Amino acid sequence: MNTLTKRPLRSRRIPPSLSNMTETAPPPIKTPCIKVCVIDGTSGLCMGCYRSLPEVAGWGRLSAEARESLMAELPTRRSRIAPEKLAMF
Repeated sequence: MNTLTKRPLRSRRIPPSLSNMTETAPPPIKTPCIKVCVIDGTSGLCMGCYRSLPEVAGWGRLSAEARESLMAELPTRRSRIAPEKLAMF
């Protein structure tokens, strides 16, 4: 019995479009995020992962190949942030 409506609960059927879904979740998306989300005002890069805000925002829409390519480039971006700023982390 639903205590809010005082009506019997009905069993819910799974729509046919969802009935053939597998029980396993998709693999997680690889990300360089280290949960230090602070944008450097001079370079425009996150001081944790070295991505720009548009890259962070669009990460989930990139192909796996595009994400891998961008992740390979990220270490070279560290030099675009002043070392004294990075010392905070």
